[in-house]
Amino acid sequence: MKNGERCVVIAGTHKGKSGTVEDRNVSKGGNVTITVRQADGMRFKTLERSVRPALEFEG
Repeated sequence: MKNGERCVVIAGTHKGKSGTVEDRNVSKGGNVTITVRQADGMRFKTLERSVRPALEFEG
């Protein structure tokens, strides 16, 4: 996922939420985390493996 891409969370605490990818980080342990900003301005962090591009869920 890249900054600015729309995504949908498919697993974990934030399952079902969607938004725009803002920040991507790789932790010391190798986990890739992203910050997602929702349409209402709220942000949350989640693992990249828990999200999919929003295009897969439209239509």
